[in-house]
Amino acid sequence: MSVTLGFDQGTLLVDGGAGSAELDEPVASVLRQLGFQADPRAGGRLRGQAISYRRALAVLIRAGLSVNDEARRYTQLELAPEGARTPYPHQAGALAAWRQQSRRGTVVLPTGSGKSYVAELAIRVTGRSTLIVAPTIDLMNQWVANLGRAFAGPEGDFPVGSVGGGDYDVRDITVTTYDSAYLHMPRFGDRFGLVVFDECHHLPGASYSQAAECSIAPFRLGLTATPERSDGGHERLDRLIGPIIFRREIKDLQGRFLAPYQTERVRVHLSDAEREAYERERALYRSFVNQKGIRMSRPDGWGQFIMLSSRSPVGRRAFRAWREQRRIALQCESKLDALAKLLASHGRDPTIVFTADNDTVYRISRRHLMPAITHQTPAKERRATLAAFESGAIRAIVTSRVLNEGVDLPAAQVGVVLSGSSSVREHVQRLGRILRKKEGKQAILYELVTVETGEERSSERRREHGAYR
Repeated sequence: MSVTLGFDQGTLLVDGGAGSAELDEPVASVLRQLGFQADPRAGGRLRGQAISYRRALAVLIRAGLSVNDEARRYTQLELAPEGARTPYPHQAGALAAWRQQSRRGTVVLPTGSGKSYVAELAIRVTGRSTLIVAPTIDLMNQWVANLGRAFAGPEGDFPVGSVGGGDYDVRDITVTTYDSAYLHMPRFGDRFGLVVFDECHHLPGASYSQAAECSIAPFRLGLTATPERSDGGHERLDRLIGPIIFRREIKDLQGRFLAPYQTERVRVHLSDAEREAYERERALYRSFVNQKGIRMSRPDGWGQFIMLSSRSPVGRRAFRAWREQRRIALQCESKLDALAKLLASHGRDPTIVFTADNDTVYRISRRHLMPAITHQTPAKERRATLAAFESGAIRAIVTSRVLNEGVDLPAAQVGVVLSGSSSVREHVQRLGRILRKKEGKQAILYELVTVETGEERSSERRREHGAYR
């Protein structure tokens, strides 16, 4: 008996002839266990998620059926021979572990340790049409340029496609963003045998996960320095990509493959007036949280606070109190004074100052005549600023969160975290910005913390959970 396996808008259709009833019940039963269901809109054929392609195909073949595979449209790549570059031990180890896991799984390596080269190696050994999914347009363009050079032949760079930022150019090797991937995967989810999810901690979101579910790619590689998510979504990576198959931390690679570094926590104090205002606002916020039984330590705590605080004047005042006590702790005058001293002591060292909000970015930029980069910065200006920083024409820049990931700045030597979120991920990402290996480089990250505030408690928790390990 023959059966046809087809791809339809991000799903698979199994056609045994007149309908699913044509399939033997044991086979249909196994497919239903994979999530396939009879679809009356498709004449009763079984329909399932495209991510089930590999397992569904195996089920049909093991059942002794003759499979007409119309779902697969990816092709074999013709790549120029690899040059003389030798992988570092951690890169070779990651590739070997991935191959042993049937070419599925997540690799966890620190920022600056060469995760993208692991992807290049995976593309070579797989030799199939490949899609790379990145979190930003800037990263997408960076991947396009790097892959074009990596697989260049005698006639020049390898043609790499891009989907996102107004581009829609699908080629045998294509790079896209998470925003574009989940929108367009139903159209080209059958075109790629390998999908690489860069910064894959983004993937488990409700929308972005569709980028994995609507692809038939039997081979999948996830890359990240920080897989864990506060909402527990990282547990979904096993199904969407594959389990963590190789992991190295900053401490494992510093010195030889990453710049040696140290971290220093600088404690600052509120003024008497700031302390009075802080305690008043925090008491209002905590009173509301306690009254409503909200546990902010739970993954859904923040969502509950936002929902309940919007329902009454008392709640809205509690939200303003939360925002004001946080502003006082993160933007107190003593932090700005401490920052000025650090900038003076590192006047000749390439420095990045990180904050939690754009208002503080612009305040620091005006005070120290320092270029600012935020999400409002035009792409052309941003590229020019980063190029000037790398060349040494600019010694310091200040940013909010847009440089947390996906920016290659080997020149950066000093990081100053003036403020940020409470997450371990953000602090690891910011540390990673200054860890690119460079001759004679000794990196240092300063964390400015306001004592006896929620910020100090968050800092302690981060260190307990290995934010700088």
